This record gives sequence, C-alpha cells and structure tokens, in this order.
Amino acid sequence: MSRWAYVNGRFVPHRNAVVHIEDRGYQLADGIYEVWAVMDGKLADAEGHFARLARSLGELRIEPPMGRAALTLVLREAVRRNRVKNGLVYLQVTRGVAKRDHAFPDPAPPPAIVITAKSIDRAGAEAKAAKGVSVITTPENRWGRCDIKTVGLLPNAMAKQAAREKGAYEAWFVDDLGFVTEGASSNAWIVDADGVLRTRDANANILRGVTRHTLMDLIDREGLKFEQRPFTPAEAKAAKEVFVSGAGSLIMPVIAVDGAPVGNGCVGPVASRLRALYIEEARNRAI
Repeated sequence: MSRWAYVNGRFVPHRNAVVHIEDRGYQLADGIYEVWAVMDGKLADAEGHFARLARSLGELRIEPPMGRAALTLVLREAVRRNRVKNGLVYLQVTRGVAKRDHAFPDPAPPPAIVITAKSIDRAGAEAKAAKGVSVITTPENRWGRCDIKTVGLLPNAMAKQAAREKGAYEAWFVDDLGFVTEGASSNAWIVDADGVLRTRDANANILRGVTRHTLMDLIDREGLKFEQRPFTPAEAKAAKEVFVSGAGSLIMPVIAVDGAPVGNGCVGPVASRLRALYIEEARNRAI
C-alpha cells in the first residue's frame, strides 16, 4: 500500500515528499508539531490537541497555516488516504522558507506544513500494556520551554536511544533537585506507597500532555486520590504502580525503573483500569 503525505497545500506520494533546504524547521528547528492518536479512523481526544497546537503556534509567533475547519478536513483526508484505522497522524508547522538567519524573517514567509499518518498494531500495543514496560532515568538537559511542542527534540532522541540500548521502553528526565520531570515522549505517573496518584505539575518544565489532561478528568470522575506533586526515582521504585501517558503510549504500565521492579513486578490494577477508561473516553472525544 502506498503512503501519502500532505506538504504545503497538496498530497504527494510519501516517497516523493520534500521540503525546501532553507525551511527554518530544517535549519533552526523553528517549528512545532502535534500528534493525534487515530481510533476507528477518527482523531481521538481531538479538542485538546487542537488547543495545544494553537498554543504552541502562538508561543512561537507562527501564524496558523489554515483555519481549524480546513485543517480538520486535511487531517481526516491524510487518515483516509493512508487507510489508517488505528494509528497516529503527525502534523508539523514551521515558520517557513527564508534566507538562513537566526532572527525571524521580516516580512514573515508563509508557514510550512507537513502531515503524515501511519497505522499502529493496536493488538501488539495491548499485549505490551498487559505485560508492562521498563523505563530508565537520565539527567535533564533540555531547554527551559518544554511546554511548547517544538521540533527541537535532539535531547529527547538521545534519551530514547539510551533507553533502547538498555532494552527499555522510555527514558525519564530527572532535574537538578532529583525529581522526575517527564519522559522523552510521555508524561510520568506513579501510584505512591500511600495509594495516591501523582504526576508533575504543569508549572514545571514539562509538556502539557493532552492525554495527561484527559486522564486527570477521568481520575477526578473516578474519585481517586490525586496530587500534582513531583516524585523522585526512588519514590517511583517504591511505588505501588508506575505508568506513562501520551498519544502514542496512551496509558502504558511500567513494571521496572532503572532495572528495579515496581511492586511485585507485574502490571497493577490502577494503570490497567485507567488505560481502559482513557481509550473509551478518547473514542468519545474523537472527531
């Protein structure tokens, strides 16, 4: 099956998709991205991703490449053309093409946009969630605006590579105070020794995860004990349960941190329940 990409106004075969050499995303990482999970051919948990997209563009002072209605149509068409029933659709917007210079070009060029979509083996993902995954920790070395979903992801890529080399699913960044901030591509959670769900507050240098936000709604609805409070790797190792959240991971149970088993080394009931609830809610919020 051939794949299709949307590049600056038209769909082209994925193998032929190109951007200009002086696109500022390529030259300076001057751009943002957003990712929607696709469930049953629809954009899951959609509104939160559109809201975060608008915020990221605003923080970098990049004009939206098109209106919300038009963008929704293009995203859906990318999903349709690539025959994605369950998977991910990726959107990248950069400041556009301009002579290489660190300062913003004046006048501003048209923003550049790329959209791709791919399928994911959901059965395989469910099997992984049932078994649980491991994470490692690594010192925080990213810039101070991780709340913006930019394409400047080199520290994240290096952290992911370190995790892969150790056979782990994810890497958690740990700040100078010894607290976990978030994962390379996910938010970090624990059910602590007292049975309280905990994750880092959004005022810290973390991404404001859409899955994280929806999960907090579900936690409140379920009446579970919850605090936006940082935790250390040691607290994670001593926790009853650990998991990560994100558009790609959904809710992914973690059974080991830096090689140390969490709890009895098996997936716990809270993470399993929250995963099922989140998938149901994400489908309800799909468009």
